[in-house]
Amino acid sequence: MTNSIWNLLNDLSKKAGITEILINSPKSVFVEKGGEFIQLNANLPPEDIKEFIKDVALQNQQHCDENHPIMDGVLPDGSRINIINEPFVNGSPAISIRKYLKMISSFETDSAIFGLTPQWIYFLRTIMASRLNFVVSGGTGVGKTTFMNLMINEISLQERVIAIEDTRELTINLPNVVRLESGVKTLQSSVMLSTRDLVKNTLRMRPDRIIIGESRGGELFDLLQAMNTGHDGSMTSIHASSAGECLSRMETLFMLAGFEIPNSVVRKQISSAVDFIIQLGRDKEGNRVVHEIIELCGMEKNTILTQTIASREDGILAFKGVAPRSMDKLHKIGGMPSNFFENM
Repeated sequence: MTNSIWNLLNDLSKKAGITEILINSPKSVFVEKGGEFIQLNANLPPEDIKEFIKDVALQNQQHCDENHPIMDGVLPDGSRINIINEPFVNGSPAISIRKYLKMISSFETDSAIFGLTPQWIYFLRTIMASRLNFVVSGGTGVGKTTFMNLMINEISLQERVIAIEDTRELTINLPNVVRLESGVKTLQSSVMLSTRDLVKNTLRMRPDRIIIGESRGGELFDLLQAMNTGHDGSMTSIHASSAGECLSRMETLFMLAGFEIPNSVVRKQISSAVDFIIQLGRDKEGNRVVHEIIELCGMEKNTILTQTIASREDGILAFKGVAPRSMDKLHKIGGMPSNFFENM
């Protein structure tokens, strides 16, 4: 690993705050830091780019060539990489590398992580202790995986967790955990299982909690069934720019399972399975923050009822004055004081 790209990645790994590395062409290399793209003064030999792609493909036991032009994988440091090769990109292969802030492993690491005060950190921890189901919602690069890692860190060591991802990104340091990876097609095997295939099988594996790194299709249907049948404390993330959009996207993903089900039934399944949506975003300075916490409160006719527990105002995540309907669980199971919100 002595070519110029491996050397570049090694140099950038020593710089704090870089979340993305984008190689568009030999002379077009960008990094993202603090929500802004910065172009580097780079001139990478095309031969090094090709050799780098071969190295990464071999490490991931995949092909990446004219017959297999797109590859998702991971680098040795755990960063996620996507490559799209010629002839489907003009001029040079495009390489996108998403790095994660691995030093953030618990809420204690940074007292202001995701713009949270100690009171809101306690609330999120209580959600985990109470085994409530939630969805982490947010756009690209707002820290959905990092946030899920923080929440996973709160899971009891006595619980059995099954995690399903298409590319391994979650950090799970638990003794009784099974890591499943969908979409894997190695050099030795042509068999490939979808996320939905794995979720269905997970129900036979006696999990306490089921975690899907990101729901993108019909697997959401099966996850919601699991949430509704005793697998409390499960979670997933969904790509959406607002909590309202997240609800709409859940309906769409549910229907991708291929069943002809009335919208009212779909919404009832969602409202009975999911307790909270935690919406992530960026503030004016580009910092990753929790923008909103909403609670799903059942149905009224054909509409999912929600209430906003907290939203970001003037740079602060502010309590909206209405205690969660799930307060009984938060108190009796999670140990939250019954008067917790009176002091917010």
